[in-house]
Amino acid sequence: MAKFLFLYKGFEQPTPEIGAAWMRWFEDMSDSIVEQGNPLNPGTEVTRDSVDTLEFGHDAITGYSVVEAADKDAAIAMAKTNPMITSVLVYEIGSM
Repeated sequence: MAKFLFLYKGFEQPTPEIGAAWMRWFEDMSDSIVEQGNPLNPGTEVTRDSVDTLEFGHDAITGYSVVEAADKDAAIAMAKTNPMITSVLVYEIGSM
C-alpha cells in the first residue's frame, strides 16, 4: 500500500451539515486513514523576496489527511467521495 497526502481546497463557513458529512466520510474511510489530519488556518507564502498572506477562500488549502491506497487511481477514487468544498489535491508520499 502507498501513502497519499490529501490537501483540501476551498472554504465555506462550517455548518452542522458540513461537519456531519465530513465525520461520516472519515468513518467510512477509517480503514484507509493513516492520519485524519486537521484543518489549516490562513497561510503565508514566503519567497526570497517577499512574505505574503494567502487569502482564505475557495482557492485556499484548508486541511489535510494522509491515507493509504493500493495506487494513485485508488486514492483518486477515495478523494472523489470526499464532501469537498472546491477540490482535493492528491499527492503520493515518497520515501527517502
